[in-house]
Amino acid sequence: MNGEYNKIIVSRGKIIDTSTPAVMAIINITPDSFFAGSRRQDADSILSSVRNALDDGAAIIDLGAYSTRPGADTVSLDEEMRRMSFALNIIRSSFPDIPISIDTYRGCVAEMAVEEFGADIINDISSGTIDQTMLPTVARLQVPYIMMHMRGTPQTMQQMTHYGDLIPDILRFFAGQIERLRSLGFDREIIIDPGFGFAKTTAQNFELLDNLHLFQCFKAPILVGISRKTMIWETLGITPDDALNGTTALNCFALDRGAGILRVHDVKEAVQAVRLFNALHKH
Repeated sequence: MNGEYNKIIVSRGKIIDTSTPAVMAIINITPDSFFAGSRRQDADSILSSVRNALDDGAAIIDLGAYSTRPGADTVSLDEEMRRMSFALNIIRSSFPDIPISIDTYRGCVAEMAVEEFGADIINDISSGTIDQTMLPTVARLQVPYIMMHMRGTPQTMQQMTHYGDLIPDILRFFAGQIERLRSLGFDREIIIDPGFGFAKTTAQNFELLDNLHLFQCFKAPILVGISRKTMIWETLGITPDDALNGTTALNCFALDRGAGILRVHDVKEAVQAVRLFNALHKH
């Protein structure tokens, strides 16, 4: 992967070069995320998780206050705002300059996180399709934006897995949403997330991974979030708790097919995979 489009400018001009690639650490301020090991709700566990992720080599901390697993319970706006502001206040007090991504599909949550706490990146599972204020908000905030493919909502998406032609349909979706956002005057970095596990069957997820390189056509960093997901543990007949080895295996495939950011629960293992990938490609 070459080109200036691999560079994401975040806190105080710091540059994350996704041609390396980079690792994003998942920290969920939720009681119900699908992988229990990612749930953090008190100050000590939040700070400990961030510190450990940074020590293990994470380039970005991704904070989520609303579980988006299939069939997840709806979380009120007030509750999401409360959880997110609580976590951001704690993290920024101890780590004022680290790159933070905000995992939300609500424009007002994104706005609060950026304007009050200096969040660096907005990570939107819906690419602005659930909350119609999101794209105008992102255009106004002018911070890097992760645009993910999904259909419906977390409550309905797994009933929406029929496609005319999976890969072309998703490529057209991104082309349309990118055009919409750019037309609003957004001139910052866009990151593409194909949306593994969101409105896709296990077979479709593997088809998507096998064709990941096609998403390089957008000349944007590609984010892959397959950590401990159903496509791994369902295929292997295990549970999310036992899916680390499978996650590492598929992350290696993703790197080989052009992933620039790995979004993971287990930072150390992902960083090791990236180091080995880079060593291989030096020769």
